[in-house]
Amino acid sequence: MTERGTPLVEMRDMQKAFGGIRAVDHVNINLYPGEVVGVLGHNGAGKSVLMKMLSGAEQRDGGKILINGVEADINNPRDARNFNIETIYQYLALADNLDASSNLFLGRELVTRLGLVDDARMEAETRKIMHRLNPNFKRYEAPVSALSGGQRQSVAIARAVYFNAKILIMDEPTAALGVEETRMVSELIQELKKQGIGIFLIDHDIHQVKNMCDRASVMKNGKLVGTVDVDKVTEDDLLGMIILGKNPKDKNAEGNAGGEV
Repeated sequence: MTERGTPLVEMRDMQKAFGGIRAVDHVNINLYPGEVVGVLGHNGAGKSVLMKMLSGAEQRDGGKILINGVEADINNPRDARNFNIETIYQYLALADNLDASSNLFLGRELVTRLGLVDDARMEAETRKIMHRLNPNFKRYEAPVSALSGGQRQSVAIARAVYFNAKILIMDEPTAALGVEETRMVSELIQELKKQGIGIFLIDHDIHQVKNMCDRASVMKNGKLVGTVDVDKVTEDDLLGMIILGKNPKDKNAEGNAGGEV
């Protein structure tokens, strides 16, 4: 417990090794409702592996995951979904030839009393959730291959939120997007925050992290350098954490082995 109450997610002393390489080395990180925490670091820093342990895509070697203060046994993506954890990958898992509603309900189609796919109800539900998240979305009948990158992100986010996600892991959601599409995704994230959804945002772009995140956790060589409030540090501070492994609260530090600041 802290002055903010119980975290939505606590990852304590997380560990993962591949052979002799410690990909995640005794890392602690947390997330509160309605908060966006950026997870930063170079390729190989351990950020993706850490988040994959939360999503169930990788099994941890050690450590604990707590959801709303209760220890959670997460060993696969189905376990994660049972704890209302959803992942939105950089390369969105969307069926390009299908429209928004077919993608939203892919594998979880709504059916009529006769057991037939209820296309009308699925479209109506899609319009409801999209209006809530992105009122400017209009292309309900177009295949998602014809949508812009920001619109595709809207569909992926709507799918997660419709099925009651409380914790989102977003993997570089603005990668390869233009200025306007990036703004759209930023607005979506702000809307999710208002609804109390917690977001871990994996990214390389320090500028985007400063714009979209409340806190940033930086990893280097499998260790957590530190977690900082983004409005209390500069982009240069974050860059120093990523490149040098130095916490801005201790200019002489070579990095925190796993604690938060």
